[in-house]
Amino acid sequence: MAGKLCVSLTNAKNDSDKATVAFVVANASAASEKETLVFLSTEGVRLAVKGYAEDIHEEGFAPLRELMGNFVKAGGKIYVCSPCFRKRGLDEGKLVEGATIVGGAKLVEFLGDGAPCISY
Repeated sequence: MAGKLCVSLTNAKNDSDKATVAFVVANASAASEKETLVFLSTEGVRLAVKGYAEDIHEEGFAPLRELMGNFVKAGGKIYVCSPCFRKRGLDEGKLVEGATIVGGAKLVEFLGDGAPCISY
């Protein structure tokens, strides 16, 4: 791997443009053989639930569910903020492939080596 990149995403359907662009950038990073992590927090955690992203398709971009699937297939990881997920009463049994519910310590561990982080 040639380095690491974290993409922090706090949006879902409330700003589907940012949600889409975050996964476009994450895919570009994974394709560049960087160890890439998308960290979903606040409203972004809704994207970790199967079916939620099905109808998100920004003009000029691939559908979000396709971008998310391609990211995971390329080896990308999706971390989901545990308190944010629980606060919204979401179902842990319905996580999308590649998503893992974590506490903040896992994000800090990933960033501990000085990995850059982009926020959307």
